[in-house]
Amino acid sequence: MDEAKVRRLAERIAKIVAELLERRIKDPRLGFVTVTEARLTNDLREAKVFYTVFGTPEEREDSAKALKSATGIIRSEVGRLIGLRHTPSLEFIEDALPENAQRIDDLVAAARQKDEELARASEGAQWAGDPDPYKKPAEGDDWEEDDEDA
Repeated sequence: MDEAKVRRLAERIAKIVAELLERRIKDPRLGFVTVTEARLTNDLREAKVFYTVFGTPEEREDSAKALKSATGIIRSEVGRLIGLRHTPSLEFIEDALPENAQRIDDLVAAARQKDEELARASEGAQWAGDPDPYKKPAEGDDWEEDDEDA
């Protein structure tokens, strides 16, 4: 199937799932869940729905259980609203995006700290060697005349 159509269907599935989680699924275990992306296979048989949960590890685990138990209801609604002959099976996968973003933030902070330490260490430092490393003709040398004779 056309990749653009598969991508549009995946975006539609992500939107439908997000609306269902917000309005229809009333499981108390379901925390603050955000659907980040849906990926659909080219044969439209399987959909992977990526999500993030704001909260503690226990809340994330409870949300994963709630999503697993509500998969059937969500799949039937997706099938009804998407209008395909075969409704894709849904798999909910917790997205590693927040952890990756935190790791990147930590690395940037460490790099900034190293830059500040290096800036403090180089305060008052001077260049090694002559202040002007380029050779210049001695005064009184007429080096332009030499070029004309050559």
